[in-house]
Amino acid sequence: MKEACRRRLHRGGGEAGQVTLLVLGFSIVAILLIVGTVAVTSVQLSRMRLLDAADGAALDAADSLDLGAYRGGLGEAVAVNDATVRGTAVQYLAERPRPESMLAWQVAPGTGSPDGQTAVVRISGQADLPLVGGLLDTMGGSVTITVESRARANLE
Repeated sequence: MKEACRRRLHRGGGEAGQVTLLVLGFSIVAILLIVGTVAVTSVQLSRMRLLDAADGAALDAADSLDLGAYRGGLGEAVAVNDATVRGTAVQYLAERPRPESMLAWQVAPGTGSPDGQTAVVRISGQADLPLVGGLLDTMGGSVTITVESRARANLE
């Protein structure tokens, strides 16, 4: 009887350490999921902050009256042009503090007024990602977010 118990114990000893590898593997997967979730959440929050700035810049630009309106009169909405919209958006971003989650931001191409009454503001920015930002920098990459906002100041 003692011999049978010894053989069973000896056979079970060959699997020692296998659970450790399994736990280590699951731990690595869990850590990667947590880090990925934090990075994606940070990008989404940065996008929302950038969109908030674009909304404010578009609203400010829609209220900026184009000087040509004094000659041509007013139509259904406040008249704006590309230069007025772009200049107002640049000034708005210069006066507003940049969010901590953004490394840089700027008014992007496409900012202007397609119809002379609607202000379109596009802002592009580089997001700072926690935990993985340094890794992206060493690989020569970054996360660039571009948002667009439209506003129109109707006179009715």
